Amino acid sequence: MNRLFLIGSVVAAVVLASPAHAEHERHCDVPMSDWQPRDALIAQVESLGWKVLRVRTDDGCYLVYGQNERGEKVVGKFDPATLKIIRMIVDYDD
Repeated sequence: MNRLFLIGSVVAAVVLASPAHAEHERHCDVPMSDWQPRDALIAQVESLGWKVLRVRTDDGCYLVYGQNERGEKVVGKFDPATLKIIRMIVDYDD
């Protein structure tokens, strides 16, 4: 029983410390005074061919909900200072 608990603890520690998990939970630590305006973000995203449906903030980052040029739902997490994409999820239609 103690061996099983030890193995489980080690596996949990490795998973929680993995770089993929850390990137998944990335927060933006940018002072509001350094944020780019929403209009600049929307213009950038639209230049990529997205139709912007909603923009909000999450974990100190911009979160954009929209559709790409193929009509697939996309969600992008952007750094508010640089407007670089941090994470993107695409809901591919079959």
